[in-house]
Amino acid sequence: MSTQRVLTGITTTGTPHLGNFVGAIRPAIAASNDPAVESFLFLADYHALIKCQDPAQVRQSSKEIAATWLALGLDTERAVFYRQSDIPEIPELTWILCCNAAKGLMNRAHAYKAAVQANEEAGEDPDFGITMGLFSYPVLMAADILMFGAHQVPVGRDQIQHVEMARDIAQRFNHNFAPLFTLPEAVVEDHVAVLQGLDGRKMSKSYHNTIPLFLPEKQLRKAINKIKTNLLEPGEPKDADDSTVFQIWSAFASAQETARMRADFESGIAWGEAKRQLFELVNEQLAPARERYEALMSDPAHIEAVLKRGAERAREHSAPLLAQVRKAVGIAEMC
Repeated sequence: MSTQRVLTGITTTGTPHLGNFVGAIRPAIAASNDPAVESFLFLADYHALIKCQDPAQVRQSSKEIAATWLALGLDTERAVFYRQSDIPEIPELTWILCCNAAKGLMNRAHAYKAAVQANEEAGEDPDFGITMGLFSYPVLMAADILMFGAHQVPVGRDQIQHVEMARDIAQRFNHNFAPLFTLPEAVVEDHVAVLQGLDGRKMSKSYHNTIPLFLPEKQLRKAINKIKTNLLEPGEPKDADDSTVFQIWSAFASAQETARMRADFESGIAWGEAKRQLFELVNEQLAPARERYEALMSDPAHIEAVLKRGAERAREHSAPLLAQVRKAVGIAEMC
């Protein structure tokens, strides 16, 4: 049976929240348990440096994210789980790919174009505050993907362009030097939920509207009680499809429980009661993992050992490939 190699990176700039769990962590862990899938999962701490200049935050986020994946049951004997900065071949490959990536391609990157547009609208120089890290990070992402021969890269729709850029860069290298790189495919999981946050917008660190995944019980209850709702009174029918409370419920509940809650909305369930039930559902599901998470956070040496072992496994792939790349471009040893 042929396996599909799937690669997922998690940028280390924040605390994992319910949206991350539903949209990325839960499906990635499920995929990693599929015998037909070879999973590479990594902490993208080089990427974090593009938008975060707080060393303590990057370190803390790396610790929280690693502990989260381990607490939720990632099998690190099956999946290759590593920290990007532990793989020295990645920055070297990034430079080699930079020498093969067209600047015009980088000019079209959505993040760069958005930053330029924001500067122009503010009356600033188009490149004000834009670092080379921001400009060229699609090449770093290409190195992440191509280094491990990923066939598939699960992404949101706003990230499809980066996988397409990785394909473009790989094709150019393969044509100019040697066919060393697998051409990756972006996989958009349309059926994976995108949760709304406390204010009704997409749950995102950028909006400061998240519900952290492993809040203690009391804080989790408070956060759920802060979810924005309308002014409909108890007994008045409520639109489940326009409710953040119902959306989060659906992401955690069974089909039967979801159907029952939809009927309760139609019957006019009170917002307070709906939130109470939501808290109990989410808390019950997350409590065992929360306990494991807290134990892991108090044992950073164990997390570090897991990541170091993951890096050793990752380098079993990256070191031989980089040796081939170096030879192909002419910077290998002469004998």
